[in-house]
Amino acid sequence: MAKGRKNGLYSGISEELSALMRTGWADTERHDLRLGEQAPYAARRRTSLSARFPGERLVIPSGNLKVRSNDDSYPFRPYSGYVHMAGDQARDGALVLEPRADGGHDAFCYQLPRDSRDNDEFWTGATAELWMGRRRSLAESELVLGLPCRDVRTAADDLAAASGAPSRIVRGVDPSLEAAVTTDEERDAELEEVLADLRLVKDDWEIAELRKAVDSTVRGFTDVIGELSRAIASSERWIEGTFFRRARLEGNAVGYGSICAAGEHATIMHWTDNDGPVRPGDLLLLDAGVETHTLYTADVTRTLPISGTFTPLQRKVYDAVYAAQEAGMAAVKPGAAYRDFHEASQRYLAAQLVEWGFIVGPADRAYELGLQRRFTMAGTGHMLGLDVHDCAQARNDEYVDGVLEPGMVLTVEPGLYFQPDDLTVPEEWRGIGVRIEDDLVVTDDGHENLSAGLPRSADDVEAWMARFAG
Repeated sequence: MAKGRKNGLYSGISEELSALMRTGWADTERHDLRLGEQAPYAARRRTSLSARFPGERLVIPSGNLKVRSNDDSYPFRPYSGYVHMAGDQARDGALVLEPRADGGHDAFCYQLPRDSRDNDEFWTGATAELWMGRRRSLAESELVLGLPCRDVRTAADDLAAASGAPSRIVRGVDPSLEAAVTTDEERDAELEEVLADLRLVKDDWEIAELRKAVDSTVRGFTDVIGELSRAIASSERWIEGTFFRRARLEGNAVGYGSICAAGEHATIMHWTDNDGPVRPGDLLLLDAGVETHTLYTADVTRTLPISGTFTPLQRKVYDAVYAAQEAGMAAVKPGAAYRDFHEASQRYLAAQLVEWGFIVGPADRAYELGLQRRFTMAGTGHMLGLDVHDCAQARNDEYVDGVLEPGMVLTVEPGLYFQPDDLTVPEEWRGIGVRIEDDLVVTDDGHENLSAGLPRSADDVEAWMARFAG
């Protein structure tokens, strides 16, 4: 029986209560389940992974619940490599690729089975089904995933006893499984790198999911525009809540902490406190993305004049960022170096900052020295997919030093940020932050802007706000 709370109101379970709880339950086994739509794609991904590690046992855990406070846990988010390879989101699971003599692998999933109604486990304890909701049975999971499924409660013993092949495991995801596998850190890191490499090019199903994420995000941004007057009357938190409502209605949640940065908060790259005032005359930098039920996320930013129109200086900064984004987006095409879009945007902004007198030229020298970074802060984009900063563990020569291929999805997001305490710029510039971010998929002949449904130019933004602003 699960351990009770230290300060629980009940001291124990009587035999009579235990007997009562074990009787009178309907058979809820589902026999109508079908193969999940992601399953065939996940199978092909596993084939690619198998080819990288012939003769080796691969263990990819899903992860465990993390305690938020006492017996309250954070919402569970599985390891993205597990989701990608298994097409599954279950907690306390693991995908195992067991090597065959022919160099291939047999794949199966460890899963947490349903709680038995023959004892008290299904209704006692913080993670019991009667508390947290029904799980799939192992048989149901086999139907949905197209994989043999085993009871994860035997996984640690099974892996500890496994022999005949070297093993690799993704570290930092499930401590109990990690402790059961005999391996080494370098080889495990290579497995994680390959899992990230294999997510760089999205398949058709993944791109469709990202379209859903972006389309919901477009609607979320429009919701925010419609409730700006409520935000002015309260705070940035109204904006955060408005977008979150759309994310929960149409997806799983937000894909990352929403940045709802009004006024000088727009100069803070990752402002997520979202507790500041929303004042007419200031700018609102909204960086937010809906995460689909399958955990693919959008990542879009627009900078909006809260009054509905840009001041001349705000428009001057906005137009410079817009032109830099145009230059960056033009460089997104198959065969281009990944760094090209970043360099195009940053070179444009370096030249603009030299022209304004904020950094010393000539522009090429300023760029080579990185002087523009005082005001541009970050890089110009990143890969996008299951994680907002997707494929972060991929090898440099496949990612940042690699070449763009059709199916890659990335953000292009230049920005200019003039800090409120920066004495190197005129006072009227201080506290202005502008970023424009869109989600692009590389196509056979260029790119497609998945977030083109949101206006980008200053004129179009003002027209959009005039139409929808409340």
